[in-house]
Amino acid sequence: MDTKELLQKVRKIEIKTKGLSTQVFSGEYHSAFKGRGMAFAEVREYMPGDEIRTIDWNVTARFNHPYVKVFHEERELSVMLLVDISNSEMFGSRKVLKKEIIAELCAVLAFSVTQNNDKIGLMLFTEEVELYIPPKKGKKHILRIIRELLEFKPQSKKTNISNALKYFNNVVKKRSVAFVISDFMDNDFEDALKIVNKKHDLIALHVKDIREDEMPNVGIVKFEDAETGKTKWINTSNKKTRVKYKANALKRTAELYETFKRSGVDFATIVTQKPYIIPLMNLFKRR
Repeated sequence: MDTKELLQKVRKIEIKTKGLSTQVFSGEYHSAFKGRGMAFAEVREYMPGDEIRTIDWNVTARFNHPYVKVFHEERELSVMLLVDISNSEMFGSRKVLKKEIIAELCAVLAFSVTQNNDKIGLMLFTEEVELYIPPKKGKKHILRIIRELLEFKPQSKKTNISNALKYFNNVVKKRSVAFVISDFMDNDFEDALKIVNKKHDLIALHVKDIREDEMPNVGIVKFEDAETGKTKWINTSNKKTRVKYKANALKRTAELYETFKRSGVDFATIVTQKPYIIPLMNLFKRR
């Protein structure tokens, strides 16, 4: 992609997503995330009606009188986009790649964040963390994030979500809102989800293509695993094969959602062939 083409794509995404974030998501974003981050302000003497769990036991023991901790809402949030850029994100069955939808999703979130005067950062990962951009404010910063999402060339084709989450947890010390955006074609990341979600406010956006759930009847086709490069010929005309494919896909998705629920992570499913506004809005409203 040459510079002129890249700038045109960035501008196109900016125009489309900035309008969406202004008209639709700004208020929803504020109600979904503001007020969830609370910062310690001071201690004061206990008064009837205060919650017992806010008692500061160290200060209480020192003065032999109950004191409680007082918290204020953090006015400024840090939001991180943790984006899977492994080879499976290059799949798309109807002219739109998962990668392109992810770029739009990130742009909508980024403009919503900046309209609420918060910071936004980006982490791109495969089986390794390939790029980390710390949270900042400003339009120039958002346009850089969009450019990286469109243009960045990863070193690896594979995915390791657990590695990415551990890196994020180690690097970002302050409690943040973190969106993990992936097709989640990986295993063994449940423990990492739980650990990160204790420190940060973690949200999963599961991006998938309809053909990952249903196999079309198009005869004998060569399938290739995008991350391993392994190929396999499959007769898609065989009804049993298509039924089995769909059943396995449904099972995989159900197991993924159970993983999110056990980890206490809010999530939404984004399908490349469908508008992403509704699942995003529903996610924000559930919070």
